[in-house]
Amino acid sequence: MSIDLLIAGGTVVDPKSGRCGPADVLIRGGRVEAVDVGITAPGVRELDASGLVVAPGFIDLHVHLREPGEEWKETIASGARAAAAGGFCAVCCMANTHPPIDDAARVAFVRERARAADGARVFPVGAVSKGLAGEELAELGGMFAAGAVAASDDGRPVMNAELMRCALEYAKMLGRPIISHAEDLNLAAGGAMNLGEYSTRLGLRGMPAAAEEAMVARDIMLAAMTGGHVHIAHASTAGTVAMVRDAKRRGIRVTAEATPHHLTLTDRLVWETSYDTDTKMNPPLRTPADVAALREGLRDGTIDCIATDHAPHHRDDKEKEYAYAAFGISGLETAVPLVFTELVEPGEIDLLRAIAALTVGPAAVVGLELGGIVVGGVADITLIDPELELEVRPQDFVSLGKNTPFSGRRLRGWPVMTIVNGRVAFDRAAGSTGLDRAGGAGSGRLAGAAGR
Repeated sequence: MSIDLLIAGGTVVDPKSGRCGPADVLIRGGRVEAVDVGITAPGVRELDASGLVVAPGFIDLHVHLREPGEEWKETIASGARAAAAGGFCAVCCMANTHPPIDDAARVAFVRERARAADGARVFPVGAVSKGLAGEELAELGGMFAAGAVAASDDGRPVMNAELMRCALEYAKMLGRPIISHAEDLNLAAGGAMNLGEYSTRLGLRGMPAAAEEAMVARDIMLAAMTGGHVHIAHASTAGTVAMVRDAKRRGIRVTAEATPHHLTLTDRLVWETSYDTDTKMNPPLRTPADVAALREGLRDGTIDCIATDHAPHHRDDKEKEYAYAAFGISGLETAVPLVFTELVEPGEIDLLRAIAALTVGPAAVVGLELGGIVVGGVADITLIDPELELEVRPQDFVSLGKNTPFSGRRLRGWPVMTIVNGRVAFDRAAGSTGLDRAGGAGSGRLAGAAGR
């Protein structure tokens, strides 16, 4: 249920309007009624946001919610609540469920379950191919009409180039992007981490950068051929960044995302943690040169957005030998403080650019009318306390997935409130996450500020 609320005294950072400074935000009926300094609204509940960053609701283009079929790993409801706890007002969930989201009825199922979740908005991504088998095009028109915002076989690449060409052509006619999981399975087959010094030291089969880059090159060529929009998921290599940058300069419709873990970690972590399977992800953690290239790409706009690739797993999937453990980490609840701690605070990325990569960037990729704090617009707002420092405790995640390489890390810049359509979907002061607040500051001002 939406509430009328005046968010007073915060610093509004809104890339859509270009506003970056002190301002109040008045919300009525689930919409933004006013954004200005010194707003008065008699009778409206007021929230003291002094010291907080007031941003448009964050959008995650890339999550795996596991329902239907693997509800012990994550459900749509638990994922939507975890997203809200992480500061995300909207997420796009991938199609690699069991059964996959490859027709209009399954898209409708996800949308219906999301409506009852009481967390972030959930937008389904339909499959490119029927059954994710990579052989026959799925019913893209029906899925898009039912509410899918894009199509992807993520979790698997579309190895058949002719199928990918057809997908790009159909999606172009329907005004939607195809999201590419760029991986040549023949080059990456059997790999468990990045091919390089540390895979050699550890005796693990490596996944070369070329496995990603070969498919990125192919999909850029197909986008150029068809005029379709290809979005490169979880970019991880310097070569990918260079190709996307060049393609954009040539006017090809290509966009790209990078994850917080690929922006902050390297393959050395696998060595340092002695085969900790929470460091296993696909694409794998790469080299310092790749991390530097991704950060530069984020700074100059080559990388359009930050997406988590949230991949929750049950502990049984991770408590195995490294080569046999599942790929992926639970990323929704640590993404924002990672960006603030590792990128914004050291000056790697300025605050406005970081927030753009979490709001207007992803909104533009899939055509959502979200990602801004504008008068008359939907009241999706994320409040961040840049001074709040907490320890990452995966056992207390809202997500059912506890698999994270950041356990025990102290991070700053946590979301303290997430407002979705004028409804408070998350309030840290209410103790919604169970994170260790020892040493934290600033959130107490929010206690009781927003009613349920």
